[in-house]
Amino acid sequence: MALSRLLLLCMVASEVWDAETKPIDFVCNRAARRAMNVVAELESALSECSGLMTLSSPIQLPCPELHIASWESKSHQEQRGDIVASLKLLIEGVKVLKVLNLPTCGSSLLQRLEHNISNYMLIVTHLQLSGPVVSPSLSCVPRFTNSASTFLLKYNQLLIGKLERFMINLEDRCTAQ
Repeated sequence: MALSRLLLLCMVASEVWDAETKPIDFVCNRAARRAMNVVAELESALSECSGLMTLSSPIQLPCPELHIASWESKSHQEQRGDIVASLKLLIEGVKVLKVLNLPTCGSSLLQRLEHNISNYMLIVTHLQLSGPVVSPSLSCVPRFTNSASTFLLKYNQLLIGKLERFMINLEDRCTAQ
């Protein structure tokens, strides 16, 4: 048990975003984006944590669905606002879960998930974008789930869908670096 906690602590520490790194570096480095997506690892850890599979309290899901034509018609500010609103919804979901009486493995997993979401939030919100600032807003009406695996699935869809497409749309800035 102590060894698994130590391993988890090492994994969390390794994910800490380098303070000298800029959000544009994240845009320009697809490998870094892939490495930061820890959903598969979290899903694996979730399967070993039976107390977190079915949630006693429903949590809201983000809006990960990506319709390319409508997404591309949005400004970068609007795209960021959509992603930020979804990430905020995820953070709120994790906070709801953290107040439940969960086994140690559940608490550790939620801490790691919250840390990962917060890193994405910091990166996306600190990107320098032109145009008028747009308030974060969801592109759908949020649904609820009592399944932690569904929650992770929607998080992963957000990362590999909207967030990745947003980063690809910003890659033209990389050549200027």
